[in-house]
Amino acid sequence: MLGIIGAMAQEVAAIKDAMSGMEICTIAGMEFYKGTIYGKDVTVVRSGIGKVNAAICCQILADRYHADAIINTGIAGSLRPEIRIGDIVLSSDTLQHDMDATGFGYPVGTIPQMETSVFPGDPELIQRAAESCARVNPEIGVHVGRVVSGDQFISDKAKKSWLLQTFEGYCTEMEGAAIAQAAYLNGIPFLIIRAISDQADDSAGMDYEEFEAKAIEHSVRLVLDMIKNG
Repeated sequence: MLGIIGAMAQEVAAIKDAMSGMEICTIAGMEFYKGTIYGKDVTVVRSGIGKVNAAICCQILADRYHADAIINTGIAGSLRPEIRIGDIVLSSDTLQHDMDATGFGYPVGTIPQMETSVFPGDPELIQRAAESCARVNPEIGVHVGRVVSGDQFISDKAKKSWLLQTFEGYCTEMEGAAIAQAAYLNGIPFLIIRAISDQADDSAGMDYEEFEAKAIEHSVRLVLDMIKNG
């Protein structure tokens, strides 16, 4: 069973509209839609915003739905000039940029007492996603790189520069690394897919409003094609 987590209601609505034999179950305030898409078993859910909601959602997919793989769709701010609004970033890996135990001697971004703080995306899912995007979104760029997550909407040039220099991130958002960590701890292959809605700088608020709908459209087309051809 493929678990799909979307942060935005519009993403989840578009994916569940393609679903047959749908069953709905509410757990921890989240609605889980289970059914089939192109004959494949799928459960889709909206996690809500932020790392705690995202991690809880992923754990439910592991415990209650026994997900074999998890895809997280959403939107993000670009950290690099070559990654334009509308492009797609596929997670080579993820980390939490707001994890800060430097007072105990750990580098920023390091989770104390864990063997790793960087969680790699599944190579097979990355390849499938890249192939699907080439089919259904040929007009946009596809980038494989690091997704950095924190409970912050980044709209400041100085913070954007710090994220790039400190973590070599490709894009920044608010859920992916939490889902990645939960999937990693449960031994579930995962991929974070992010459509770029803004430049994570002083123009972020304006760009986000304008490009959110288009970014979601790109993500949904990509995920449905991955299911169809998976």
